[in-house]
Amino acid sequence: MMQQLSAQDASFLYSDTQHANANVTLLHIYNQSTAPGGKVRFKSILERIASRIDKLPMLRRRVLRVPLDLDRPYWVDDENFDLEYHVRHIALPKPGDWRQFCIQAARIHARPLDPQRPLWEIYVIEGLDSLLELPAGSFALLAKTHHAAIDVELGSEITQLLHDTEAVPPKPQPPQPWFPSRPPAPMEMFARGLSHTMTQPWWIAGPVGRRLGQAAQAAAGLAGELMGSPHALPLTRFNSVVSPHRVFETRRFLFEEFKAIRALVAGASVNDVVLAVCGGGLRRYLDLHGELPETSLSAMTPFYVRDQDAGADGSGQLAWTEIELGTAIADAVQRLAHVQAQTASSELVARAIGAPELSRASGQAPAAGLALSGKLLGRATGASTRRMPTVACTVANVPGPRQPLYLCGARMTYFSAMMPISDGMGLAFAATSYDGRIVISPTSCRDLMPDPEVFAQCVRDAFQDLLAAARAAAPRPPRARAGSAPRKGRSRASRSGTAEPTIPAA
Repeated sequence: MMQQLSAQDASFLYSDTQHANANVTLLHIYNQSTAPGGKVRFKSILERIASRIDKLPMLRRRVLRVPLDLDRPYWVDDENFDLEYHVRHIALPKPGDWRQFCIQAARIHARPLDPQRPLWEIYVIEGLDSLLELPAGSFALLAKTHHAAIDVELGSEITQLLHDTEAVPPKPQPPQPWFPSRPPAPMEMFARGLSHTMTQPWWIAGPVGRRLGQAAQAAAGLAGELMGSPHALPLTRFNSVVSPHRVFETRRFLFEEFKAIRALVAGASVNDVVLAVCGGGLRRYLDLHGELPETSLSAMTPFYVRDQDAGADGSGQLAWTEIELGTAIADAVQRLAHVQAQTASSELVARAIGAPELSRASGQAPAAGLALSGKLLGRATGASTRRMPTVACTVANVPGPRQPLYLCGARMTYFSAMMPISDGMGLAFAATSYDGRIVISPTSCRDLMPDPEVFAQCVRDAFQDLLAAARAAAPRPPRARAGSAPRKGRSRASRSGTAEPTIPAA
């Protein structure tokens, strides 16, 4: 069965270079003590994928390009599909700590996928023996997919393919028989592409001509702004050419703490707090290196805009909005207010990608965030190309499931993502949500961010500033009368006798 790529997905393939690709990687970490026998074998994971892969035909399809690129490529069945090529088993060396895991994950994310095979790989990584809050023997699963192979529906279906909602795994079913269709010969593809070009010349002349014109206008506008007012568009180290080497870090937070922080500013959402934390971390990092611009930096945030006349399929399109992160504002609460004032005036925010707790949307079914979050700056089309914004980073929500998930009985304890970066856009934040936690994970390249652990600590410190303000502003319970018995669930009392509210530390 052949299926032609959309113009947008085809552009992801064409945009790949030797030092930057459009890979999106999901990271999961598991506590296998909950699995039957306390052990999950690689063979069991392989059997799980084999028994369910028929539910996602895309996983057995490769890209077939039209000769001379006369037309957009097609998805065709991979006649030589080999599951064990795509699912791989590795282990970290001793001691198996968090830093080693981040380095290995970044290396896997940076490597390009084989364009002659289905555009995905899964790595099972053992040897995570020195991770905080997890027992020795924990393992990770990295699912890397090219953005051309991801759409709105596929983002959630990959999670459903791998995981269960119960700790007791169901008995694996035998794989369904699969008979791949033979792809057309090169001459047939050439004739097909030539026919499409002849019958629909607008496909080349229209979109390409418009995009070239828009790109030329945007380039001219950017050059004029840089020459006429060089301080209007602040540039940072991340607005540079990226190297082929990726770096990744992450920090975890409690969702309840984000809810407490958003109360600092009337009308603020959890998504606003995420943006303010990312902005605060960026400010701290650049200031630490003596590179903080006087003008506030901005981020591009993707939103999924549903068509008003959309049917049951909820069809829509990707849109972008530029949000100032308030990096020139030293006060953390004022920075949050600055972010909230912008998002409150944006009609797109009401349709933000992600789970409901990460957006302002109410009464609207959440869209799958994975498919849209990696469509980074420089790949947006339409109105966003009329003015080429110079932004410092992208911030994207990648919502995960709310309930705990299990892989062959092992409980998933961590969920995060690595986003693609490109020349001129060398920093991308992924904000993931799962099981009562929010994880903020920056992705960059080694040349632009040689110290990712320092950057991650800057993000942590920016969060702590907001959390301290939230604790200070939290109403205190009434003073207990002398001799009265402590109430059930009473918080710890201070020396003055006033009960101090206890907010769990992240």
